[in-house]
Amino acid sequence: MTSFDTAYAERTTATKALYDRARRTIPGGAGSTARLPRNGWKPYPLFMSEGKGSRLRDADGNEYIDYLLGLGPMILGHRHPQVTQAVVDAVNQYGTCFGLPYELEIEAAEKVVAAVPGLEQVRFTNSGSEAVGTAVRLARATTGRRLIVRFEGHYHGWQDTVYWSNHVDPVLAGPADNPRPVAMGPGVPAELEDTLVVLTWNDPESFVRLMEQRGEEVAAVLTEPAVFNTGCILPEPGYLELLREQTTKYGAMLIFDEVITGFRFARGGAREWFGVHSDLTTYAKGVGGGFPVAAIGGTTEAMRMIADGTYSHSGTYNANVVQCAAVSATMDVLATPGLYERQRALGDRLGSGLKALADEKGIDAYVEGIGTVFQFWFTDRPIKNWRDAAAHAHEDIFTRWYQEMVVRGILFHPLQFENLFVSLVHTDADIDETLTAAESALTVVARER
Repeated sequence: MTSFDTAYAERTTATKALYDRARRTIPGGAGSTARLPRNGWKPYPLFMSEGKGSRLRDADGNEYIDYLLGLGPMILGHRHPQVTQAVVDAVNQYGTCFGLPYELEIEAAEKVVAAVPGLEQVRFTNSGSEAVGTAVRLARATTGRRLIVRFEGHYHGWQDTVYWSNHVDPVLAGPADNPRPVAMGPGVPAELEDTLVVLTWNDPESFVRLMEQRGEEVAAVLTEPAVFNTGCILPEPGYLELLREQTTKYGAMLIFDEVITGFRFARGGAREWFGVHSDLTTYAKGVGGGFPVAAIGGTTEAMRMIADGTYSHSGTYNANVVQCAAVSATMDVLATPGLYERQRALGDRLGSGLKALADEKGIDAYVEGIGTVFQFWFTDRPIKNWRDAAAHAHEDIFTRWYQEMVVRGILFHPLQFENLFVSLVHTDADIDETLTAAESALTVVARER
């Protein structure tokens, strides 16, 4: 066993017992493939017992400063008192699910629309994958076209129509200036390949060329406005503006997948931060402050087929009481003056501190992100797209850093192609403690290189 394996085993005996028990009745031992060893949680995932604010406690009693944040939803930390109480009160007042509309649903929608520039209407649903699937089909219904343009390295959920070309093998995908779609798992119908064009992110030439050739066939361009499913990759200056200009020119819709970026680093999300407005936008994670909810929103014109019922956007649990109470209360908290400015500065301090430590120890690394979400890239060059990440990011070094951090009580995702989240309740003390742990962890990493 390595020194990490030994340290991990010694501090997680109760977790290991729970994992062994879970595998008997839960496939793989966890409720999501993303939580299993094959997705980085080696030798087995931590089992948690509680979370409060910026901290988690595992089944063995170990405490962690949490930068995983449930893979993003815990934007207000764990058990935020205002949101939690709002949900409890709403369940006591209303119940949980009517299958009919009610006033709290209107209130939640009004607050989301008020928070996001250019958003006029919103429908609530239950997961980011559902929201994106709705947006894609709605775009096809609205335009009468079938072709969806998307980008390598972006993840838009598990539905067949979009479960393509996330972390793809470049050999299978072909040349970067003209890649082919690659299904990301078995069971995805190969016939759907012809409904997609997959391009390289941050490559304006290939995008303009595609639109010149096939723009009138394109129903929608689907994109993360900033890529947070391949570490963190920000759009090059003018790139989102180009997507907007070209989709407008050819009568296609622009869909922003803001499942991660929504409400993350600005109250109005990427639409506010970058100043580019999409026709349709999908939300999840941050919109409910830790409760399971997602949404699709857009202009009144973009949502008209949902409004008149031509497009059936249905779901028994859509806009249930727990969701709408959580959204309403979360939107209230996010309106706190100075909240985002303070927390972005806190995240920037953490990122710059990590970069300074890496430089001091002679480790090639840099930080990219927007304060409350970033990645610590172990590489000697900038990462502009998935091909760069696959070729130049040192995944093994990142994982060793994660290993040394987690046994020091700092939790984030163990893979280089995820990211670190800073909640809106992390404190200066959290950052100080994290940088102290990082100094020690990076010393070990530097020594082993």
